[in-house]
Amino acid sequence: MLTLTRPEGTDPRDLDLSRRGLAALLAAGYAAFSSGAEAAAIMTPGEGLVQESVTLPGGLPAFVARPAAKGRYGMVIVVNEIFGVHEYIKDICRRLATLGYVAVAPEFFYRANTGNILATTTDRAVMMKIVAQAKHEQVMGDVGTTLDWATKQAFVAPKRIGITGFCWGGTVTWMAAARFPAIKAGVAWYGRLAPPAPPKADAPPPANPPEVRQYPFDIAAGLKTPVLGLYGGLDKGIPAADVEAMRGKLGTRGELVLYPNAEHGFHADYRPSYNPEAAADGWARLQAWFKTHGVPAGKA
Repeated sequence: MLTLTRPEGTDPRDLDLSRRGLAALLAAGYAAFSSGAEAAAIMTPGEGLVQESVTLPGGLPAFVARPAAKGRYGMVIVVNEIFGVHEYIKDICRRLATLGYVAVAPEFFYRANTGNILATTTDRAVMMKIVAQAKHEQVMGDVGTTLDWATKQAFVAPKRIGITGFCWGGTVTWMAAARFPAIKAGVAWYGRLAPPAPPKADAPPPANPPEVRQYPFDIAAGLKTPVLGLYGGLDKGIPAADVEAMRGKLGTRGELVLYPNAEHGFHADYRPSYNPEAAADGWARLQAWFKTHGVPAGKA
């Protein structure tokens, strides 16, 4: 059983064999690749919520959690890690719905994730091949589809839309916030800010070369939607130097928080990287950020 330590997956030198809990976590719907024994996954009750799997226009599947009480609520798009929409992401949606949001988690990888391979595989090469097929413009198109769907729902306040994402989804959050004016605020959890470091000269070529595209570094100066970025000082794949460089590029268009004792994935309560203090502080900041920037919880 492997644990995610970097935005693009896990480097062999980071492998950590957990001692228990795989069978239980798999049964509960958590991704096999990332499960760990040292953390106890949070399970948010669903009382008072509507939870459903829906199909958005164009065939895009999504998980939705929202308050059962009638009314229009602010909406938060929840962007998954590289493991897809597994139980952790669904629980994030429940947590947001409990606060008074409509939370929508689109299945960005569904086109290649036949049979939900991402939920059960521990083969990094298989996983990354699936993730690599979700190209930037396709992902942005899926965000656009989700926004269009939202405007047609009687339970969504269309002028109160935010986005949050974790790991792979953290980078998507930055890029979507720069693309879509309908998104009023974003919260990016440890999303890559710059292209990954090139491989060493003697390293074999990657099986799936990274897509040539822009990163948050490239769009920071023109960012109009405010983004809160939450990062770990012990992240093996996102150097603290990148966070500081992004802070300089960002100026007053957003805010960055660096937790010095937190690793990559510090919010993921089902993994050994979970840091309760950093996770709780980040969650409180998320709520305050959305409220301050036009995406308050509760009925419109």
